[in-house]
Formats: sequence, C-alpha cells, structure tokens
Amino acid sequence: MRLKKTDAKTCAMLLKEFENAPQPFNPEKLIFKGIGDRDVYNISAPFEDEGELVIAGRVEPRDSEHSEVYFFVNRNGEWIPREGAPVFQLQDPFFTKIGGELIFGGVQTFSNPTTEGSLGWRTVFYRGKRIADLKEFAKGPDGMKDVRLIELKDGSIGVLTRPQGEKGGRGKIGFIRIPSLDDFTCEVMENAPLLEGQFIDEEWGGANEPHLLSNGLIGVLGHIACFDEEGHRHYYPMVFVLNPDTMEFSDIELIATRSHFLEGVSKRPDLADVVFSGGLIRKGDGTADLYAGISDAEAQKITIMDPFIKYERNEIYQEENRFIAAEV
Repeated sequence: MRLKKTDAKTCAMLLKEFENAPQPFNPEKLIFKGIGDRDVYNISAPFEDEGELVIAGRVEPRDSEHSEVYFFVNRNGEWIPREGAPVFQLQDPFFTKIGGELIFGGVQTFSNPTTEGSLGWRTVFYRGKRIADLKEFAKGPDGMKDVRLIELKDGSIGVLTRPQGEKGGRGKIGFIRIPSLDDFTCEVMENAPLLEGQFIDEEWGGANEPHLLSNGLIGVLGHIACFDEEGHRHYYPMVFVLNPDTMEFSDIELIATRSHFLEGVSKRPDLADVVFSGGLIRKGDGTADLYAGISDAEAQKITIMDPFIKYERNEIYQEENRFIAAEV
C-alpha cells in the first residue's frame, strides 16, 4: 500500500468525497463554568497531569480576540478552571509529550509593528514535567501559527509548520525533522520544506495535532479552510498521514463538518461554519473522539471512526523508495 497522493483537492471536492464515508455520531457540548460570561473554544483534547484529566481551552469575550488559556478539570460533568493552575495570555492551546516532558503551546498576539491597529501573532512553546512547572523555551517566527511537535520512534523530533505569505500563501503545511528540542529554532521552522500539493493557493490549512502511529508514520489531525463568495470562512477538520523518513504523504480526508455537531451560537456570522480541530483521542475500539472548537464560540466533541487504523493494519516498509504493504 503506497500512501495515496493525488493532486490537491479543494474543500468542495473533499466534501463530496466525505458524503460516502462513515459519518460522525454522538455529538456533545462541553460545559465550562467559572469563567464568567466568556466563551471557551479551540480546546485541546483531554490529557493527564498529576493523575487527573485536564483540558486546555481558549477563553475570551464574544466581542474580542484578546484571549487567555485556562486549564480545566471535570467536576460532576462540568469543566472548571483548575485551582492554582497557570493562566497564559495565548490563543488555541495544544500539547504533546516529548522525552517524558509536557510540551505546551499556543498563539501569542501582539501589536503589529507595521500595520497600526492590527495584531501580529507567533507560536510560543513551554516545557515542564507537569503544568505547574511549565517554562517558555521557544518562539516561532512572527506570522506563523499551527507549529506542532512530535517525538518520533527513534527519539528525533518532527516539526510541522505553517508559513504564510511569500512561502506559504494563505497557509500551507511544512515538515522538518530535528535531532532534539535543542535544535528547535525559528530558523528551523522558517526553512521547513512545504508538503507540496496539499492545498490549492486559494485555500489554506494547518496541522493541529500529530499522532505517532504504530508503524512510525505520523497521523496528522488538522484543518482545511476556504472563503465563500460572501467572504465567510469555512473550516473543516481533516487528516492525512506523513512518512517522516521519505516525506511521502497521503491525500487529505475530511472527518466531520459543522452540520454533524449540535447547533449553537457563533462569534460572528462569517464564522458559523467553522470547526477547528483540537485533538483526537483514539479509543482502541475502532473509533476516536474528536474535540473541537465550534464557530469560534463553543467547544464540542464527537465520535468518528478512527481515521488512522487503516494505515496501521498493514506492515509498511520501504523497497526501492516505494511503499509496499505486507499483511501482518
């Protein structure tokens, strides 16, 4: 089985393909308390810290993008801020584990030095044995969101990037491999080669959460997005698979749309059809729970068929620079 890669597919093409795929089920709104009348969205998947499950979530007023990231714990079915946990001036939190350490990050905004009244942004990274110990250790280039890290089978680090502008247009995914976190620099992020042919120039996307598959491939949970004729944004959760040894990668596949989730409010009318992939919990029974930000105003989860199992069912090895599949 080769990793199937064809020409870049538009959002419209992917939506058509997804009509024939297994559909998500069991949507559920996550209830957050203890943050006043602010919204919580663009959450991480739950992860364990000091023996309990924690969700990192973007918290902000409906009429603002000045957000904070809180760590929430579940109490009687509701998620409340964890007592004593740090609060970060960030957007869109994410996490991974590397070398036994918690790696946490988010998007930091700042006044744009070249355009008065507008914001710039960068991705900021923290590390520590636990949430209480997190200390900043790296910053991404100005203007780059959706930078993600993953520890690979040999202990090296995979870096997924998303440059915009001259290199990435509206936003394309890059990938580079580094020996260790000590090598994780702005220059590395800026120089990561693009995964050519994943997005057309009029659309964009990014990685949200990489997963190390049992055969060493990287399963990427991400998003693909476009504008419609009225300038409204449409964001779709998607997946693809990447081989870190050869840079081969598969086509993008959608895994849900806004219509699969429960109805609710949106931050603005042009954001009503936005699903921002937060994280994926693979459950081992052939399904997975997708945690997502909805319409820039809510957080929900939904159950999908595990999108990465098919890449693990066969033993994939390289022969003459081609992937061949042998039944295990």
